[in-house]
Amino acid sequence: MTEPLQWARYHWRQLMGGRTREDDERLYNYSSLLACGGKSSETPKLAGKHRVVIPHLQPFKDEYEKFSGTYMNNRIRTTKYTLLNFVPRNLFEQFHRAANLYFLFLVVLNWVPLVEAFQKEITMLPLVVVLTIIAIKDGLEDYRKYKIDKRINNLVTKVYDRKEKKYIDCCWKNVTVGDFIRLSCNEIIPADMVLLCSTDPDGICHIETSGLDGESNLKQRQVVRGCAEQDSEVDPEKFSSRIECESPNNDLSRFRGFLEHSNKQRVGLSKENLLLRGCTIRNTEAVIGIVVYAGHETKAMLNNPGPRYKRSKLERRANTDVLWCVLLLLIMCLTGALGHGIWLSRYENVLFFNIPESDGHVISPALAGFYMFWTMIILLQVLIPISLYVSIEIVKLGQIYFIQSDVDFYSEKMDSTVQCRALNITEDLGQIQYLFSDKTGTLTENKMVFRRCSVAGFDYCHEENAKRLESYQEAVSEDEDCTDTLSGSLSNVAKPRAPCCRTVVSRPLGSKSSDHLSGSMSAAGNGERAAEVLHSRQAAFSSPIETDVVPDTRLLNKFSQITLHLFTPLDGTIQRPPLETLYIMDFFIALAICNTVVVSAPNQPRQKIRVSSLSGTPIKSLEEIKNLFQRLSARRSSSPSLASGKELPPGIPSASVSRLSLFSRMKLTSPMEEEVSVMKESPQGCSNSASCTGMEKPNSDAAFTDGKVESLPRMPLASNVCYEAESPDEAALVYAARAYQCTLQSRTPEQVVVDFAALGPLTFQLLHILPFDSVRKRMSVVVRHPLSNEVVVYTKGADSAIMELLSVASPGGTNLEKQQMIIREKTQKHLDDYAKRGLRTLCVAKKVMSDTEYAEWLRNHFLAETSIDNREELLIESAMRLENKLTLLGATGIEDRLQEGVPEAIEALHKAGIKIWMLTGDKQETAVNIAYVCKLLEPDDKLFILNSQSKDACEVQMSIILKELQRKSPASPGQASLSKGSTQPAVTQDLGQRAGLIVTGKTLEFVLQESLQRQFLELTAWSHAVVCCRATPLQKSKVVKLVRNHLQVMTLAIGDGANDVSMIQVADIGIGVSGQEGMQAVMASDFAISQFRHLSKLLLVHGHWCYMRLSNMILYFFYKNVAYVNLLFWYQFFCGFSGTSMTDYWVLIFFNLLFTSVPPIIYGVLEKDVSADTLMQLPELYQSGQKSEAYSPLTFWITLLDAFYQSLVCFFVPYFSYQGSDVDIFTFGNPLNTAALFIILLHLIIESKSLTWIHVLVIVGSILSYFFFALAFGAMCVTCNPPSNPYWIMQDHMLDPVFYLVCILTTCIALLPRFTYRTLQGSLFPSPILRAKHLDRLTSEERAEALKKWRGAGKKIQVTSSYADQAANQSGRRHRSGHSAAVAVKSPTSCAAEQGDLPLCETALDLDCFAAEAPDVIGH
Repeated sequence: MTEPLQWARYHWRQLMGGRTREDDERLYNYSSLLACGGKSSETPKLAGKHRVVIPHLQPFKDEYEKFSGTYMNNRIRTTKYTLLNFVPRNLFEQFHRAANLYFLFLVVLNWVPLVEAFQKEITMLPLVVVLTIIAIKDGLEDYRKYKIDKRINNLVTKVYDRKEKKYIDCCWKNVTVGDFIRLSCNEIIPADMVLLCSTDPDGICHIETSGLDGESNLKQRQVVRGCAEQDSEVDPEKFSSRIECESPNNDLSRFRGFLEHSNKQRVGLSKENLLLRGCTIRNTEAVIGIVVYAGHETKAMLNNPGPRYKRSKLERRANTDVLWCVLLLLIMCLTGALGHGIWLSRYENVLFFNIPESDGHVISPALAGFYMFWTMIILLQVLIPISLYVSIEIVKLGQIYFIQSDVDFYSEKMDSTVQCRALNITEDLGQIQYLFSDKTGTLTENKMVFRRCSVAGFDYCHEENAKRLESYQEAVSEDEDCTDTLSGSLSNVAKPRAPCCRTVVSRPLGSKSSDHLSGSMSAAGNGERAAEVLHSRQAAFSSPIETDVVPDTRLLNKFSQITLHLFTPLDGTIQRPPLETLYIMDFFIALAICNTVVVSAPNQPRQKIRVSSLSGTPIKSLEEIKNLFQRLSARRSSSPSLASGKELPPGIPSASVSRLSLFSRMKLTSPMEEEVSVMKESPQGCSNSASCTGMEKPNSDAAFTDGKVESLPRMPLASNVCYEAESPDEAALVYAARAYQCTLQSRTPEQVVVDFAALGPLTFQLLHILPFDSVRKRMSVVVRHPLSNEVVVYTKGADSAIMELLSVASPGGTNLEKQQMIIREKTQKHLDDYAKRGLRTLCVAKKVMSDTEYAEWLRNHFLAETSIDNREELLIESAMRLENKLTLLGATGIEDRLQEGVPEAIEALHKAGIKIWMLTGDKQETAVNIAYVCKLLEPDDKLFILNSQSKDACEVQMSIILKELQRKSPASPGQASLSKGSTQPAVTQDLGQRAGLIVTGKTLEFVLQESLQRQFLELTAWSHAVVCCRATPLQKSKVVKLVRNHLQVMTLAIGDGANDVSMIQVADIGIGVSGQEGMQAVMASDFAISQFRHLSKLLLVHGHWCYMRLSNMILYFFYKNVAYVNLLFWYQFFCGFSGTSMTDYWVLIFFNLLFTSVPPIIYGVLEKDVSADTLMQLPELYQSGQKSEAYSPLTFWITLLDAFYQSLVCFFVPYFSYQGSDVDIFTFGNPLNTAALFIILLHLIIESKSLTWIHVLVIVGSILSYFFFALAFGAMCVTCNPPSNPYWIMQDHMLDPVFYLVCILTTCIALLPRFTYRTLQGSLFPSPILRAKHLDRLTSEERAEALKKWRGAGKKIQVTSSYADQAANQSGRRHRSGHSAAVAVKSPTSCAAEQGDLPLCETALDLDCFAAEAPDVIGH
């Protein structure tokens, strides 16, 4: 294939798919197939029955054919067409468009002899050209998909062959349900399969899901229980089990089923046992699985609903105006029919005008008029612009190309630019009225930095760490950024070589030799291995600002007091350690182990670290040897629950003897909704925890001699480990624990090893993991503590969730209970303070269980795990039974830094007239603080907090707020805002003190009910900004839908995570931020950007340009078609309405198809009414698009009236010029055509605000092509259209001075009114756009002075002098942290002082809060 063709294909893919370089360099990428990858947030598509999977083996042949043999194979096909059905299906789809059907009807009609107006071939030409262009475009796109499908289907994998009884190479397309598949490291999973065997001794498999959801962090999957203990790989011939699971569905976060052995014993299956198609095996030498879903039934393919199609507001407006043109066409045709009938009636006896048929029959005037109606429809068909739709598609492709080519959108850190995933709504970017934004990761960087913590009621402010953050600059890590860039490029080159791992020699999995592993890794080649190492050195959420935590001095001193001698004094007596010391110890243990972090090494990051508890530990006694031997031998035991060396409590089902772990490591979206919750511990629990005596001391005394910390050889290894976290919150807490020498060293399905400072390595037996979910808002791990040998539950989550789960103190409680109540109250105050400082809060708690309690809970949990129906509900109920009567350990405050340029972007969007709503899951104080810092709320805004516990209270509260706002601003925008088709409501607070509305999550439930929706929208119309706190993903989408449908406004939603997908899909335009939360939001969006600040230029510049260009181009198409068609209509008055044309049919067709089609397309792509710099400096210019000033019903009808006027001039000036002469019909029509061409092209020049050499070249080319065609056609066509013909007409006219005079005079008279209006408009009453255009012509000094005056005039209009004085007085003492993206959200010293100044009004039912401003922000 030639290089130019390759270049063209590459850029076509970039233009059509918006794909990044990494996507193109991968072997294949499911992100290109998943148009809406976040569909799992919606209700999954479930079938009515379960699926039974039978092994594809000889003994099960009959049963296999009954069940699995009927399921879909693994071949995929994303194309729409084949060679046989391309033409009929493409035509069928194109004729779904009304305009194409209309022109098809005209083609058929023209074949009827009685109404024929043109030659049959000529009538077909426009339709054939349009259909051909669209068919070529569709065919090229479908061919690209076909090649991707073919490449994927022909990939090779190892499949067990029942005849040869070994694994053989097999193409993906031949894989079927029930096949056994063997995969090696770095291979891509060909189908959804249940994991049966892994070379990992712990029965786990690491996968990378970047091909599915964009997340590059490793995730763990677990071998089915009972299979991990096998010493050799699974032998398919001996596999006699069957699988029953749910029917295929599109829910990526869930899998329900069970594996039933031949003895009817069942083992539950969950998402952790399922390997999804499109993911990549990492860190694991080889795995074996059995296919349960294949081909289009896999979850990846079910999440591919095909391309999204949204109709833009401008296109809907154009469709309406096309209907007006149809009505106009019918009126003109009726006029022609009536005129023809009257004409024939008047000359009924004149045979010259009323020629009888061959049989002597004379057609009546009425019937002749009826026939003439259809003839006129054919003659005037150009009135309906068939080429308009094709031109719009071409123009939008050009606009998208220039948007994606804008270097200002390129992010060096993310190595990405803007992606245009929706090709047909670019102009909607210029009409946005409401913007709905997520907070975390959208307005903030999603870089979680550990700032403060509260342990046992004591607040540790970490001042040294705060100073580090204030002085930190990204430039310090310039070398690291270079390494990142290098690693990204190298890894992209290496990725296509991943299938080379398939060359690993197949050997039994049970061998697990290191030689085999090294061999498999080296098989990919040295280049891949080097790239792999470089690629992973910088794991996600691991920048220095996140990892380099400086410990608090006070807490570090207390932490250093934790030694073995504290638990076992030198005199041998047993005593209880101080309660605060136990809290500190448990707090950091919880931070280290209550997560799903994968541990890897920096130099070999894709290789899991396995730290033996013997590492660096001198053995002191036989008791230690015994305990350590028990711990090591537990892994090979058939019952991992015996790893502690103790007997399993009776009563647990035999099938659950192995570790019954739900192990559902769902993404820990570490609750943004974190409120502080303080917990109490029961007396029994505390005594159990406090009675950690020297009984277990030998297990951990390894590294210490005489109570002093020795230099451990393993510490460098511990400090250099890499953490692969699924969320930034998890990483921040693990790095904080590491800063206090509580280092997470390794994690396996059975145990977690933590290097705990003076206590040495502690090995926690991992009994269970209860993952985070949006219902519980918390995560728990159940472990056996190595010191106390007790079952301990560590829980972390949102304070609002954990607060309700704390143990309740009795009225006459012990001193310990009273002390815990004090800790709870102090921690709550600390949490409130953290939230006011803009920190994300999280609570940590624990619970001690007896073996009997745990066994009872495990028995019930086993039933929930093995169920298929209602499994989620049963698992949540089981978790609720475990997570209760908790004891509060402490809380954390994590800072999420504001993105660069966010305050400036929000300020510009506010000036542009866009109302911004922040929809976040964070608590109220945190959300309000961020709103102030990013300038969503101003210091002088008056806050109204809508916080109610019932629907009636909410209604009363909204009424109170509305009365207060209406009292201060009598002019109500409410009614206008709620009227149908209303534009954006004016915010009257610009004339006085602005209002901000804060809505809590509980209240959102009430205001979204139908009875309160109108009142709520009226209230928000008075508010300058709205902040919705504690909003769930479903509530976010409901809010967007409510505003869009009821206010009839253009909405935009922007977010970065999976929880924003529903909101993004509901809005008119959805924008995804390609941040650290994966690619779910990007794949569900219409446009994707890397940073929020890029949104301002995308809307204010490109949105404005796209809207203005397309609006003017559509109006121009209507103008030129009406102006030209009317020439034919006026001629009918002089030819007896006979349907005759004064122009040759070929000229008539080519006039719109060729001569005047290219200039408006170039205009629509290149027109710039105002420069980009001016649009950014004057955001208020964006309001012209919001008000639809360029294209409205008024501008449409004015354009049509101007077209009628110009057509009258263009017809009657030549008519009167040649009146009385003997010119023939085509000689009369040629000046009309020529003058019309000049008028139409010069009209475009008058309307253009910027002319480039391309414009001039195209216009001159159009004129020359017209004359060239006319001369050539006139020279060659002697008898093309008898009795008249165009022979030598243009040649004669070009020698006639009258021809030139007629053309010049006609053009001047026709364009004089429009030229005069545009001149007077620019001089006497210029619009803001014209004034801004004038600024571009000034020198830099004059321009700066003019902009200063412009802004000053705007402020005088918007703000009263008193308000301006008040803002000036207060601006000096308000926070200024939002002006720099590099600083923290709020500095520790300024936060407390600022909160007291915020004007706030919070309504309540029992008192009037509007009499005076409350001095502090009150959180509820």
